[in-house]
Amino acid sequence: MKAYRFVIATLAAASLSLPVLALAVPSPELSTPPPRLSGVALDQIVEQGFMPQLDYFFDKLLKEKKDIVLDGTKAFNGQDKFLPGKIAIGFSYLLINTPRTDPKFKHYLEGFRQIADMTVDDTNETWGIYYYVSALNKLRKAGLLEEAVSPATLARLKQKLDWRSFVKQPEFTLINLPTNYYGVAFSIARLRYLLGWEDAQASKVLLDKMVNHYQTYSGEFGFSDETDGEGRFDRYSILLIGEICQRFIETDMQVTPQLKKWLRNSVNVILPRLNPWGDGFEFGRSIGAYGDTSFLEVLSAAAKLGVLSKEEREMAYAFAVRSAAKYQEFWFDQETRSVNLWDKGRRTDGYRGKYRILGENLSLLHQEIYTNNIWNSIGFKGHAPSPNFIAWLQKQPRFTVTWFAKGEYDRALLTFRDGQRVISLPLVNGGSSQHANNPYFPIPFSNDLVQGGADSGFPQLIPRFTLADGSQIIPTSFIKSIKTEQKGSALTLSYRMDELDKIGTKAPVKDARLKAETTYTLDSGVITRTDRYTPQAPLQGVKISFEFASFSEDAVIEGNKIRFGKGVAQSLEMNGLQRCQIDRVAGIEVYRTPMRAMNTRVTCESGPATLDQPFTIGWTLRYR
Repeated sequence: MKAYRFVIATLAAASLSLPVLALAVPSPELSTPPPRLSGVALDQIVEQGFMPQLDYFFDKLLKEKKDIVLDGTKAFNGQDKFLPGKIAIGFSYLLINTPRTDPKFKHYLEGFRQIADMTVDDTNETWGIYYYVSALNKLRKAGLLEEAVSPATLARLKQKLDWRSFVKQPEFTLINLPTNYYGVAFSIARLRYLLGWEDAQASKVLLDKMVNHYQTYSGEFGFSDETDGEGRFDRYSILLIGEICQRFIETDMQVTPQLKKWLRNSVNVILPRLNPWGDGFEFGRSIGAYGDTSFLEVLSAAAKLGVLSKEEREMAYAFAVRSAAKYQEFWFDQETRSVNLWDKGRRTDGYRGKYRILGENLSLLHQEIYTNNIWNSIGFKGHAPSPNFIAWLQKQPRFTVTWFAKGEYDRALLTFRDGQRVISLPLVNGGSSQHANNPYFPIPFSNDLVQGGADSGFPQLIPRFTLADGSQIIPTSFIKSIKTEQKGSALTLSYRMDELDKIGTKAPVKDARLKAETTYTLDSGVITRTDRYTPQAPLQGVKISFEFASFSEDAVIEGNKIRFGKGVAQSLEMNGLQRCQIDRVAGIEVYRTPMRAMNTRVTCESGPATLDQPFTIGWTLRYR
């Protein structure tokens, strides 16, 4: 994870010519330094780092038009259904942030008109529509709309940029989309109202739909289920209320006490996860750079709405600086002049494939810039981050349990702070197509220690049972009776499963041939997992497989223990499986993660065997 800290930081600081202020020298307890630009004001990184990136993309698009190529990828390839909207929202900042007296202003104004004319008839769906109407409203508020968009193109956009393209009338039901798209539809309707394109009635109806959906699928704990009640919670479950509040802020609406309460729930998840390196979520889908910006969107909304205390606001801002610095120093590739989510060992899920390269650059810059604008609006422009950030982190709770759902099945997240290292144990994997993907497994995630591979199902730190009939089952989805107990510096977490998850179909399928009782113990530098399995009837010819794909290197096997000579993971001790081997996996696609490639795979196997008595499989992971 943090091999980038010195190498790319030096390049970024040189390209920005920004001063390195307080906190540039890491605290002695930090094994790796924070981003080089951790001590500068956030708006400096935006103005001297992010705005030049937008300027580059703007000029390149004007010159190459629809033949534009970024890092070998043709941007207008027909696969990015949001691209015109992301182009509009990204380039709107060049107009809004550039004084009319600046010689570049006229260039941006004329270029924006040309680009709008060029893309007006391109496919632009849902999120793309929202981005576009948001850009137009920003230009309207700045008094630039009529200059920036020709009358003919504006008339065409008024016709095309409509929530009705994905909401059925008169029922106000979504057309083949998940219910969180009510938020997108509401935002579009509200912005169309502010643009004078329709009355307020539709936005009121869609607002009710959105809030009712959130209430229905957030349950008693206030976090949105990513499915219709099947129990999948991830980055977006925590981010969604931040997005909703941001839409209220953007469209000058009063945020209700209930929304603020839900927003505070998300803040309570994020604050104990803050860290010196600007890292965000490390489990679930669409993480990487978007895992980082999720924190920014929630925290900036909370700061704006008075949901944070004065001290929390200062610490949230200090983290925002570090996250922006990380984007500039790590996610942005100086050689290709593009965000890198896909190459040099990195990998993201198919939804954010490299075919969306231009759109991903512009949407990430949008998130960085608009959250900075919120900080500016509440008095943080030119504000150096607090020098007390590291000390404040040291006061955060060692263990935090966040409940998402209780009932037939339990869903929760354990956050463990081991020094400055943040470790996540998500017990969140209910329905839908993600159940067999290891970024959702109930295992401990921590950058540079344990990660999953996007859209990958190798059995990372869990056993996979292949039964005689060919079925494969894993202990992931049907978690019950989560319990925790802290003794001294250690915490024990336990749960049971009366059914394992039979994989191979889109949704998880209950398989009761094995029951499982799982116990985790987490303490400084060591995590232990023990599974006790009970066959409900004799099972013959069962094969068991297990993997630990690691960033560590120089592995050797000593009995049932694998030692690593280099890297954060120090050793893995296995119990209950017969054969283990070590392989190099650097360069194999499935073992690339959002931040970098894994190096070593430990594979352990057992069987074929008859399972007719309770048995135990477990491991102990020690880390530096």
